[in-house]
Amino acid sequence: MRLPEPRGPLTDALTRDLLTRSPLPASTHEIADQLVARVDDALTDDDLQLALAICYELHYRGFEGVSDDWEWDTGLLGLRAGLERAHLAALRGLVGPVTATDESIDRQITALIDADESPSLSSYMSKHGTAEQWREYLTLRSVYHLKEADPHTFAIPRLSGRAKAAMVEIQADEYGGGSAARMHSELFAGLLRDLDLDAGYGALWDEAPAAAFASVNTMSLFGLHRRWRGAALGHLTAVEMTSSEPSRRYSAGLRRLGHDERTTVFYDEHVEADAVHEQIASVDMCGSLVAEEPELAADVLFGAACSLAMDGLAASHLLGAWEAGSSALYRERALAA
Repeated sequence: MRLPEPRGPLTDALTRDLLTRSPLPASTHEIADQLVARVDDALTDDDLQLALAICYELHYRGFEGVSDDWEWDTGLLGLRAGLERAHLAALRGLVGPVTATDESIDRQITALIDADESPSLSSYMSKHGTAEQWREYLTLRSVYHLKEADPHTFAIPRLSGRAKAAMVEIQADEYGGGSAARMHSELFAGLLRDLDLDAGYGALWDEAPAAAFASVNTMSLFGLHRRWRGAALGHLTAVEMTSSEPSRRYSAGLRRLGHDERTTVFYDEHVEADAVHEQIASVDMCGSLVAEEPELAADVLFGAACSLAMDGLAASHLLGAWEAGSSALYRERALAA
């Protein structure tokens, strides 16, 4: 994929540096430090979130014209660490303190989900979403779904025993059980094409708002750091436990607009698969991890809470923009400004 268009001083400097310079100049570090120092909310800042996404993407598929050597460049990793600290601080501020109890971890995750009061985007899309709102929603979700499963998969080598086997079982389904055509990322690409959107990997980054990157950056941070392996599993579990019924509603929303099973297959697949994954994730995966490493229970809950909070952040962004009669996409906001 190509490097995205800059959204501020940091992404402007970073994109130029990745194409033309090594090592990273001190001036870019200074810009990053200044951004972190002045930002009010790291999770909604377009410049910070896109910069962090660019740093993480070097661990995925990289960028056209950018050397693979940047992936482990110590200067760039240092800059990324500063952005990660700001991101983590904002996550902690958003979800609040998370404390584990002696109750089984699956029940504790269920309690978190039951207490979540985020707006239901799937209910809105099922009953009211217009074709254009669907395209905006899918543009936001494309940042994750075109690499679906990859951020969590980074955690697999950091596990052992039943927790590892359970995660592999879940992820194998995400990757189509060995069939490239059935990979969830490929099913989503087909959905994009059916709604006249560019299905190329990373093609919609310039339109996606900060909320899209904040969600995937949270997954990448947890998956790429052994320190946060518990959070990665908790995050994945919350995704699996909260996906089946919303997917049913999303599918209904598309059918309301006249689309058939060729288009709804992405959501139809999640209705069935995630209903099965729920127990595997909460009991076999997280339960086994906490039994082996009980000190990670709070991290598992933190990851689950972050998953719920990021979904809520995206829903609030989309619904708030639409209620105000404006676009939820970054490019539209930038042009209006």
